[in-house]
Amino acid sequence: MLNRTKEPSAEPRAQVPEAARNRAMFWIWIAALFALLLWFGGKTAGGVQTIRYSEFKQHLARGDVLDAVVGETRITGKLGGGSDTGDEVPAAVRFRCVRLEDADLVQDLESAGIPFTGAPRNAFSDLLFAWILPFGLMVLVLVLMWLFGGMARRAGGQMLGFGKSRAKLVAEEGTGVTFEDVAGCDEAKVELGQMVECLRNPGRFTALGGRIPKGVLLLGPPGTGKTLLARAIAGEAGVPFFSLSGSEFVEMFVGVGAARVRDLFEQAKARAPCIVFIDEIDAIGRQRGISMGVVNDEREQTLNQLLAEMDGFENNAGVILLAATNRPEILDRALLRPGRFDRQVVLDAPDIVGREAILAVHVRGKPLAADVELGRIARVTPGMAGADLANVVNEAALIAADRHAVEIAERDLLEAVERVVAGPERRSRRLEPAEKRRVAYHESGHALVASRVEHGDRVQKVTIVPRGRAALGYTMQLPDHEHYLRTKNELMDRLAVLLGGRTAEELVFADVSSGAQDDLRGATDIARQMVCLLGMSDRVGLGSCARLGEGAYLTPGAMVRDCSERTSRTIDEEVRALLELARDRARSILEAERGCLERIAQELLDRETLDRPGLERILESGSASSDSSREGHSEEACGTSAAIAPPSP
Repeated sequence: MLNRTKEPSAEPRAQVPEAARNRAMFWIWIAALFALLLWFGGKTAGGVQTIRYSEFKQHLARGDVLDAVVGETRITGKLGGGSDTGDEVPAAVRFRCVRLEDADLVQDLESAGIPFTGAPRNAFSDLLFAWILPFGLMVLVLVLMWLFGGMARRAGGQMLGFGKSRAKLVAEEGTGVTFEDVAGCDEAKVELGQMVECLRNPGRFTALGGRIPKGVLLLGPPGTGKTLLARAIAGEAGVPFFSLSGSEFVEMFVGVGAARVRDLFEQAKARAPCIVFIDEIDAIGRQRGISMGVVNDEREQTLNQLLAEMDGFENNAGVILLAATNRPEILDRALLRPGRFDRQVVLDAPDIVGREAILAVHVRGKPLAADVELGRIARVTPGMAGADLANVVNEAALIAADRHAVEIAERDLLEAVERVVAGPERRSRRLEPAEKRRVAYHESGHALVASRVEHGDRVQKVTIVPRGRAALGYTMQLPDHEHYLRTKNELMDRLAVLLGGRTAEELVFADVSSGAQDDLRGATDIARQMVCLLGMSDRVGLGSCARLGEGAYLTPGAMVRDCSERTSRTIDEEVRALLELARDRARSILEAERGCLERIAQELLDRETLDRPGLERILESGSASSDSSREGHSEEACGTSAAIAPPSP
C-alpha cells in the first residue's frame, strides 16, 4: 500500500515590505473615517434639511411650517409657503432640528394652527443607527485589512519562493513499489540492484576504493516502465525519493530554473542517502547551441546548473540522480559523460517471456476464468510495452463487466488486444454490398498470400468489421517467435503479403480502390529501406544511400537522401522493381489458389469474421480437393481459376 506523501519542509513565508503595508493600512483607515463622517455629520441626508431650533421658531412664527412631529430629542416636519417679508421657501421641504427645553412649544404650535403629533421613542432604531452600524462598519474595515494582509503575504511568499524546488518527496517508509511489481526487464533490475545495495550499505563498496555512481539514465520507448522502475529502486532501498519532471524547472524568467536546481540538491543533500528522479530530462538536457530566445537561454542556464551540481557531488554524498528519457539522441554530450551519468540502462519492449510476466503482474487481484492462459495472450501481443499490456488487462476487465460477467475470460483479453491494436468495432458503419464484397476479397488476398509464402507470419484472425477511424477490415498476423533480424527472402514475403489485398481486388474486379493506401505506403517504405539502407539491391550495391532523420528513441524518423541524382533515379527504379516483383508473386499465388480465395471471401461475407481454425479448415480442404482432382476426382479445388465478373456499377 502506498504510504502518504508530504512536501519537503518549506522555509517561512516571506513578508511584504513594511512600508508598503503601512501605506495600505493608512488609506484604509482614511476611507473608514470618511465614511463615518458622512454617516454622522452630513448636512443633508435623503432630502432632509437640518436646521437650527431658532430657525424653526422663525418659520413657525411666519407660518411656514406645514406639519410637525415632536419627539423627545428632535422635531421633524415639512416647510412650505412664503413669509411676510417676501422670502420664498421651497414647497414641501422636509426638515429636522434638535429639540430644546421650551415650555411654550406646544402652545405656539396650537396658536399657529399647525397639525402636530408626538413621536414614540424607538430604542431599537437608536441602537441600530447609533451603535450597531458604526461598529459593524469598523469590523468590516478590520476584516478587509486582515484579508489584504493575508493576500499580500501569500503573494510576497510566492514571488520570493519562485525559485524553490517543486519536487515531491516520498518518506523513508518507501514508495509502495518494489522490484516484484516490475516485470519484463530482468537485466535492468539486476543492474539497478547494485544501486540499491550502494544505498543500503555504501561502506561495502567504498572499502575497496569504489565510488558510488552519481547518476543513472533510464532509456527506452514510452510505456516500458522507466518511472515505475525508478520508484521500485527507492522502494527497495527504503530511502527518501524526490520526484519531478524536467519541464518543472523551465520558466520564462531567466535564472528561475537554475535556482530550483540548487534548491533541489540542497534538500537532497540534507536528506542523504536519497534518490532524485527527473522524468523527461530532455526538457532541460537538450544539446546546447546558439540562444534563440529567453526560454532557450533559461533552459541552457538550468542545464549548466545541473551539470555543476552533479560535478559537485562528493563520493560519499549518498545522493543518486535517476533520469528517464525516450530521446537520448538529443541530450547534451556533457550530460552523458561518465562522472555525471555513470550508467545508462536500456529498457526495450519486452519479449514473449517478459510480456507474460508483465501480464501476471497486472492480473493480480483480478478474477480470471480457468481458460485464461497468459502465454497465449503474450504471443498475440508482440511489440507491446508494459503500459500497453496494462491497458489490455484494464480493457478486458471493462469488457467482462459490460457483459455482466463475474470473471475475465480469455475472449475478453483477446477482444481487448484487438481494441488496443485496431480500435473498437464500428458495427454502426454500414457498408454497401459492393463495398463489403470488395473488402472481403481484399482481406482474403492478404490472408491467402500470408498462408502460402514460406516466411509469412501465421494469420490469427481475418475480419471485415470496421474498426477504429479508418480500417474497414484487417488481417491479424502473429509471428511464431521473436524476430530480431530479417532476411531478404523474409522481407520479400512481407512485400507480397502487403500487396496481396490490392492484387486480389485487381484479379477479381479488374479494378482497384483506395483501400490499399496503407499497404502501399508500408510496402514502399520496406522496399526503399532494402535498397537504400540494407544493401539488398545489386544495381545500387552495398553503399548506404540514405540516413534516418531524428526520431524518437528506437523509432526511425524520416529518411533523408544521401546520394547523387543519378543514384537517386536508380533507387527509384529498384524500389519499383521490387514492388512489381512482389505483386507478380502475390498474383501467381492468388491465381493458383483462386478457389480458396473465393471460399475465404464467401466465409467472410457470411460470418464477417474468420478465426485461425476456420481459415486452416478452408486451406486444408482446398489442399485435399487439389489432391483429389489430380487423382481424377471432380471436386472443385482451391486452385480453380474460374473467372468472376466484376460487380455492376
